[in-house]
Amino acid sequence: MSNLQLQLHSPPSLLSSSSSSLSSSSSSLKLFPNHSFSPKSLPFNTPKPFSLRCRRSDLFDQNTLASTSRPIRPTASVGALPPRVYVGYSIYKGKAALTLTPRPPEFAPLDSGAYKISKEGYVLLQFAPAVGVRQYDWNRKQVFSLSVGEMGSVMSLGAKESCEFFHDPLKGKSDEGKVRKVLKFEPLPDGSGHFFNLSVQNKLVNVDESIFIPVTKAELAVLSSTFNFIMPYLLGWHTFANSIKPDDYSETNNANPRYGGDYEWNR
Repeated sequence: MSNLQLQLHSPPSLLSSSSSSLSSSSSSLKLFPNHSFSPKSLPFNTPKPFSLRCRRSDLFDQNTLASTSRPIRPTASVGALPPRVYVGYSIYKGKAALTLTPRPPEFAPLDSGAYKISKEGYVLLQFAPAVGVRQYDWNRKQVFSLSVGEMGSVMSLGAKESCEFFHDPLKGKSDEGKVRKVLKFEPLPDGSGHFFNLSVQNKLVNVDESIFIPVTKAELAVLSSTFNFIMPYLLGWHTFANSIKPDDYSETNNANPRYGGDYEWNR
């Protein structure tokens, strides 16, 4: 970093004038014999060179370095979507592992600019067989999409009750019936929970596999609580709640008095 240095010296004219004044003053000083003066005691000595350092550039560079070293926080643009977040719940047992992950609903735009739900969300169940102690082969995993209605059936299961769901992912297509998935929930003999058993028959890739995992009452309680929380979001009700504007609905009700439940309760 280069520093700015200034050296100041007295001009020659000042030195000559000071020397002349010294000669005149020395003649006048003879009037006072009791006092002796030396040129060093006079106030007109030649000033010593001095330097002046400008630190403005140093401070500017320090501020620049400090600002560049600080991490720049990204600012969210207007209308930007929030970052995607992945969540889930997993159960690990000796024979298999089970992971549950929610999938959001899908929406379709309307000509009016509004949106309607085109496909409900669901919870994806992934079963992986064990290949060792706390080791699971996720390449051989089998999946099952649990709908909102099926989640309600699981939540209402009693200690000795069972239920069963059948899925054909290719239903309505040319390969209908070639892939069969059956998910069973059966109570354990000792009443401590339920067996989750997924059987998959896929004739397209010649797969016939069954994976089961015991689920305790406590784990089933966690699933029920999770289902109860996520179900309104899978139905898209949160988007409706977030879009409510009191002014819009008041104008609609005033324009059509038969709109909504007010007319039903007031008649």
